[in-house]
Amino acid sequence: MTHSTRTARWGAAVLAGGLALSLGACSSGGGGGSDDSAGLTVMIGSSGDAETTAVTDAVTAWGEANDTAVDVVAASDLTQQLGQGFSGGNPPDLFYMSWDQFQTYASNRYLEPYAQDADDADAFYPALRDAFTYDDQFYCEPKDFSTLGLVINTDLWAAAGLTDADIPTDWASLRSAAQKLTANGVTGLSFGAEYARIGTFMNQAGGSLLSEDGTTVTADTPENVAGLTEVKTLLSDGVLKFPADLDSGWSGEAFGKGAAAMVIEGPWINGALEADYPDVNYTVAELPAGPGGKSTFTFSNCWGIPAGSTTADQAESLVSTLTSDEQQLAFSDAFGVIPSTESGAAEYASKYPENAAFVTGNDYAVSPVAFAGAATVITDFNSALEGLASGDPEAILADLQTNLQDALDTANAK
Repeated sequence: MTHSTRTARWGAAVLAGGLALSLGACSSGGGGGSDDSAGLTVMIGSSGDAETTAVTDAVTAWGEANDTAVDVVAASDLTQQLGQGFSGGNPPDLFYMSWDQFQTYASNRYLEPYAQDADDADAFYPALRDAFTYDDQFYCEPKDFSTLGLVINTDLWAAAGLTDADIPTDWASLRSAAQKLTANGVTGLSFGAEYARIGTFMNQAGGSLLSEDGTTVTADTPENVAGLTEVKTLLSDGVLKFPADLDSGWSGEAFGKGAAAMVIEGPWINGALEADYPDVNYTVAELPAGPGGKSTFTFSNCWGIPAGSTTADQAESLVSTLTSDEQQLAFSDAFGVIPSTESGAAEYASKYPENAAFVTGNDYAVSPVAFAGAATVITDFNSALEGLASGDPEAILADLQTNLQDALDTANAK
């Protein structure tokens, strides 16, 4: 494939996928992947200096061992900058590919499905392999993962007369604990008014937004209504408040300030609390089960390689190093992520027992809906969820059913 042909294909695909682009910033490099005469370019979406330094050090060490120059670019806006690279026909040789963008990139065929035949393909959690599988092909190796857990302020817990025996295991015990913790200006529970949090209740009720085969939207089922209704009840009872109602930008802030005694968040809260609220004592439990059983969401990035890249072999070699248990555990030490391999995660749980609930959650976790075109619909759904306290769960889900089915039909028609 010539450079001009590939550029045209990628440009059309990125635009069709609805990715934000600023074409004036695009460069005009060679074919698939950046110009290999200059080595490899690795683009990451970093959580901060600790992650950037750790990844750069690991990549540099691989480059020195393999006599290859490697440039790590910490994108300020990964979605935009990655889209610009593909649109200009000069994507990075290796990059973070987020769970919510993967389906768009894979469905437009501009990712190399290298993970399918990798020697370590079976080492990763099944839920993570599924998250980065399209059309029955495992495309890219997950670099790490996070799940959601119930984060509990242990000082407020004890002050309310609660013990380890009261840690919620189902919706009833969650309501009970939240009621006892709601006092003296403290709200028992908080989490974001968004599908990426509230969707766990729908799943715990036995619901899902898609049929098992992924061909039909199932948003308006009784199970999903039950999940939304449970959240609405918690809001109506005053034991749940969204972060904005606690003068907080996210639930981690509400938790750190002592405005919320329990929050539903992922392991990223550890670093935030250590940095901003180091005196808060807390523990993490698995999310309580609903009438349909246990469920949580898993979030991940994979290591993406452009389709037809001339540097694919080198990039795959680098990925093999970056996803090894040894390297992933080094990343865990540096910036708190959980290894994506089952063996690495088990060692992580042993080393960091305070985060064991996040690891255990991946045994039954599912990925949020993220097919091509779903993001816009979910954004509208999130807006509706902000008004759930006075809203009608059935009406909210009826709108989601219509809009998400339209998006799925469009995606399947490609």
